[in-house]
Amino acid sequence: MVDSAEANAAIWKSEATVADWVATAGSREHGRTRAREVLAELLPFADDEAFTFVDLGAGTGAASRAVLDSYPQSSGILADYSPQMREEGRRALAGYAGRYRYVELDLGTGRWPDELDGGLQAVISSLCVHHLPDLRKAALFGEILGRLAPGGWFLDYDPVAAEDPTVAEAWQRVQDRRDPQAASGRSQRSPEEQARWENHVRHISPLGPQLQFLRDAGFEAVDTYWKELDHVIFGGRRPA
Repeated sequence: MVDSAEANAAIWKSEATVADWVATAGSREHGRTRAREVLAELLPFADDEAFTFVDLGAGTGAASRAVLDSYPQSSGILADYSPQMREEGRRALAGYAGRYRYVELDLGTGRWPDELDGGLQAVISSLCVHHLPDLRKAALFGEILGRLAPGGWFLDYDPVAAEDPTVAEAWQRVQDRRDPQAASGRSQRSPEEQARWENHVRHISPLGPQLQFLRDAGFEAVDTYWKELDHVIFGGRRPA
């Protein structure tokens, strides 16, 4: 069996895969805009306050753009391990020059760059943490807590798995009604698309254990702050 870290690297460090991912972003991103706006709204800053946030697994910066738009005095440190995604991100973020920078970080390893060593005001992540196995998720949440300033927040927007098959069926039913081509598309994936899908879903976890990972790490105010079907925003803050 291919190691999940190797599978992720094969996908997200592939020029062809990233090019295809960017080309299909419009249809894929439909419906995610409001969730990312909520993610930004949950940050505990005044509209005109200057602060720096960190976006883990930032990709092309979709979540960062929501924060930068909501807080005109904010700046972002976007962490991602894929050179291809960082390059696409620089194109997407051309209008935010001077307000962001990329750093290289592989969330699967636990080796953080020195500039993210501590005192972080806020950490966000969007559609990335679900790629990690549960043991690594739990360890990552502890690493984030240790790097946040007292009172600093961590918020994650990600898919979760249903613990009840009936719930999973209901989620799928709604998704297929919203996208009538989805069901037929599932049976017509190319081998590459199928491999990417299987890698995408292999570590998606139920919500409950992930909330417990946050509590075990030492976060307070742990909650599910937004939810629609299988996508949630959850998080908490480091005690002040």
